[in-house]
Amino acid sequence: MVKLIHSMLRVSDLERSILFYQQALELNLADRFPFKDFTLVYLKNKESAFELELTFNHSPSEEPVHGNQYGHLAVSVADIDSVHQKLTNLNLQPSKIKCLQWEEQLLATFFFISDPDGYKIEFIERKGRYI
Repeated sequence: MVKLIHSMLRVSDLERSILFYQQALELNLADRFPFKDFTLVYLKNKESAFELELTFNHSPSEEPVHGNQYGHLAVSVADIDSVHQKLTNLNLQPSKIKCLQWEEQLLATFFFISDPDGYKIEFIERKGRYI
């Protein structure tokens, strides 16, 4: 059976990105591997073994560019309103909280923020499908 272990994002400012993910997603530094040309950083929290890998090229030949096929990361939270307020207080500019209905049932209550490199992160309240 396959086990998901991490998702990787290429970042332009490693320390800024680490701070962002510590504040926004409450992720902690799990490992840091500095190589000659790049550094790999792994972040996680006690809620899940799944990690976020940040890759930073020391001398990038070009800025990271999002392809038109990029989607988003998603996390679940117990209280969408309090998390939205926290991120607003951190000036992370969360979008408005929205509800998605399917066949007259609530599928998701959610909002998005963007990280320093423009990657979208969806916050979904733990209800129904997303417990």
